[in-house]
Amino acid sequence: MKRDLYIDFAKGVATISIIFIHTAFWSGQFYMPTEARVFSLVFDVALFYALSGITSGNNIEKTLYRLLKLQITYMIFVTFLFFLDYFFKVFGLTFFSFEWLKDFYSTFGSKYVPTSISSVPQWDTLGNWYLHEYSNCDTFPVVMGSFWYLKVYYILTVLGVLILRFFPKHIDWFIGICIALTLIFNIFPQYYPNGQVGYVAFYMAVFLIANRMRGKKISAKMIPVLYGLVGLALVWMFWNYGGEIFYKLNKQKFPPKIPYIIWTLFSLVTLFVFYNRLKIEKPNFFTNVGQNAIFFYFAQGMSSSLVYFLVVPMKDLMPWYLLVLIIYPVNILLAVVISKGLKKVDDLGWNVLEFLRAKTASKNP
Repeated sequence: MKRDLYIDFAKGVATISIIFIHTAFWSGQFYMPTEARVFSLVFDVALFYALSGITSGNNIEKTLYRLLKLQITYMIFVTFLFFLDYFFKVFGLTFFSFEWLKDFYSTFGSKYVPTSISSVPQWDTLGNWYLHEYSNCDTFPVVMGSFWYLKVYYILTVLGVLILRFFPKHIDWFIGICIALTLIFNIFPQYYPNGQVGYVAFYMAVFLIANRMRGKKISAKMIPVLYGLVGLALVWMFWNYGGEIFYKLNKQKFPPKIPYIIWTLFSLVTLFVFYNRLKIEKPNFFTNVGQNAIFFYFAQGMSSSLVYFLVVPMKDLMPWYLLVLIIYPVNILLAVVISKGLKKVDDLGWNVLEFLRAKTASKNP
């Protein structure tokens, strides 16, 4: 089957948008106004769950194999990150001092300054990272702040393929259940569960709706209707919650509450409107990013941490809109370079695993 470059393109655009969001909400907190930071959430993580829904089928074995490969790639990355963080700290303690390291980490903000740093590897931290317990990585704090998406993605993909495989005639029922649960959790916040349930309820609805859109095309007559409904939803949001809700949208994201859900509708409608309408004939920068999205996702956490060291000395030298025009492209460039390096690290990790497999595999008599 010919690869649909629109999916890669959309995934690439979403990835570049995530880099902007993390530029705005991490280092951007030092110089960007709240309005600009909140507007960055227009094209957010919901797009990835929708794209996953469009591309997912009902083959359980294939899906689990894909998740296993992703888990191994993830473990290779966090192993690399763990030792990078550890050796940097050893370097700092050996050639400088603990105070020097504290001053270094204060660049990210006072809450990221560690109270103690050990010269001994904290293996329990690596073990917890393997099991998706995302404790902070001092040297690259944005990385672990990005990984909540991955845990939800695993849960969503497993449950999604089970629904598609065993309940193909009742997908609409599951969409209704997910929407109903999302509404119940929001109307009665005292019943909003802790953990991943709220995330999965909303994003599963997105996943399944997107899957129902697979191979379909929204008619031209429906486009203004859909955008009109989005507009009405936004008007209702500001009328019901007041103008101040705009400044709280990022907090409404964790877990997804009604205002944030409404805010995501524009991007989701836009994704579906252009699906099977916008034809991407040739590979380009965005399709390349989309095809390597996982490495860019890992890389942007590192690059978004590194740009702090440009932001802090430059934030008072120019207006915020000029600084962001420097920092955002630099962040993208760093993510491109780092992603290429991480891909090589991943290849090396797989080669090591293949070598160990060959050495430990039992030989037939």
